[in-house]
Amino acid sequence: MKQFKAESKRLLDLMIHSIYTHREIFLRELISNASDAMDKLYYKSLQDGDTGLSREDFCITIEIDKENRSLSITDNGCGMTKDELENNLGVIAKSGSLHFKQEQEKQDEIDIIGQFGVGFYSAFMVSDCVTVRTRAYGSDEAFQWQSKGAEGYTITPCDKDSHGTQIILHIKPNTEEEQYDEYLDPFRIQSIVKKYSDYIRYPIQMDMERSRLKEDSKDQPEFETVVERTTLNSMVPVWKKRKSEVSDEEYQRFYQEKFFDFQKPLRIIHSSTEGVCSYSALLFIPANAPADYYTRQYEKGLQLYASGVMIMERCGDLLPDYFGFVRGLVDSQDLSLNISREMLQHDRQLQLIESRLEKKIKSELESMLTNDRETYETFFKNFGLQLKFGAYADYGAHKELLQDLLLFYSSSEKKPVTLKEYVSRMKEGQTHIYYACGDDLARVETMPQIELLKDKGMEVLCLTDDVDEFVFKTIGEYAGKSFKNISSDDLELESEQEKQSHQEQIEQNQDLLAFMQESLDGKVAKVVLSRRLKSHPVCLSTEGDVTLEMEKVLNAMPSGGQVKAVRVLEINGGHPVFAALQSLYEKDREKLKAYTDLLYGQALLIAGLPIDDPAAFSDQLCRLMEQQA
Repeated sequence: MKQFKAESKRLLDLMIHSIYTHREIFLRELISNASDAMDKLYYKSLQDGDTGLSREDFCITIEIDKENRSLSITDNGCGMTKDELENNLGVIAKSGSLHFKQEQEKQDEIDIIGQFGVGFYSAFMVSDCVTVRTRAYGSDEAFQWQSKGAEGYTITPCDKDSHGTQIILHIKPNTEEEQYDEYLDPFRIQSIVKKYSDYIRYPIQMDMERSRLKEDSKDQPEFETVVERTTLNSMVPVWKKRKSEVSDEEYQRFYQEKFFDFQKPLRIIHSSTEGVCSYSALLFIPANAPADYYTRQYEKGLQLYASGVMIMERCGDLLPDYFGFVRGLVDSQDLSLNISREMLQHDRQLQLIESRLEKKIKSELESMLTNDRETYETFFKNFGLQLKFGAYADYGAHKELLQDLLLFYSSSEKKPVTLKEYVSRMKEGQTHIYYACGDDLARVETMPQIELLKDKGMEVLCLTDDVDEFVFKTIGEYAGKSFKNISSDDLELESEQEKQSHQEQIEQNQDLLAFMQESLDGKVAKVVLSRRLKSHPVCLSTEGDVTLEMEKVLNAMPSGGQVKAVRVLEINGGHPVFAALQSLYEKDREKLKAYTDLLYGQALLIAGLPIDDPAAFSDQLCRLMEQQA
């Protein structure tokens, strides 16, 4: 019994229990090693001028023996000599594949997957004894390496008919915690191969049972079970083909099968990039958002492949959050991986890929917006909220990237429009982009404040998502135009003559307005004559940065506390109600107080805010009705 040439017991225990997160990974590692062995032999045959070998000659075979609890993986690659067995399997974390690649002058022409020298030992996660039978290409001698774990290993001569390597795993018995029998189930093995090794360039074959119709069955169909040698993997990835070689139907079928979506994607993005970091990407923009998309449970990310072998199911670092709706994969042989190949090293290459994908996705969305507006509006209905959050997040760090992709409903166009489109239609001399906030379009379009702007032919953007106004506050201005909420501040729509007339009316009614403000006992900062109302008697506006909609949103948050906008009660000086208020100020100020409360309650209802005391409001209304009866 030989000992491992390393701090064997502790190191092998680390290999088995700590590096890999899923036990099923062992099959991916052993298949990758088998693929490397065939790559080495094929590459050497090219160097030596041996034209007798072609890629079609190579194959990986998996065999299951349930009775003896064994699973074997066999390749017809380069095999190993006795010294190579000793050096490669007797020294943990020494990689024959890495050494081979380093010897080559043209390193970029060959893909070697297993460069860390620890993947082989993942076999001990599911087996209590590992046997390796191997014969080097061109040699008449074969050797067997066998180990039951950290205690050590043996190397003995054996018989083997052909070159290559066979790894035989004696699968562990079931325990209360783990069901190892699953690795003796052909369909489970097939699913693991399909998940991780579907695009290994060589066929991975295994005997599989299937049911077929008996040849001599006529009137009554009879079926029989047969065992057939089946190729488990696809071998040639769609993303490695030229775009001209792949039909739309093939892309769609790949997406629907790989990502379990019954609908066709809205957009397919297929790109290959070479340079500092070479990679292929196949991305899809879904037609609909998953049911859990806007929940904390949703996990964004792309599938990550290294030379056709899946390394990560969801690599979130390849996508910014605001493009988290994109599904697909990236395949690169240049990324720096850790020894388990399940985690990325956060290096410049990864950042380069993310940056390039970000630009590519944005470019495709812009193209869709320009050339296929209907499809883009469908996309935005599903994922626009994510783009809005992206523009708002991180103190607006990404607003320049995203602002031209955002859509907002237009009061005049009666459809979603971009900020660029709004600005292109602005009236001469208009300096603001006007917007209104509400729970839904019907409420926004009936707001008292919007009437005057419509009358003057002004376009208003209707914001109905909670994040919308925060997005505008973050963007600040667009094309030199500032954003203005029609419920706050001066709308700056009056002529000089209108301003003078309004000021005179204020001066004539200063005492009345002061009395009404006092009657409301601190509920509003002030009561003013409105410059924005046309046919409605009253509305609420605000002063300062916090608007009524922002107040509602912030207070609805779990940690929002009690945020309060600075409220202003605006009275329409041209409405018949105002004449009644003027009369009551002279004749019955107690009734004027009641009217003021009623008008304030009415303004709250119009703004979609709760009335402070609904019972008192109702009583006042009833008393008023009694007096008028």
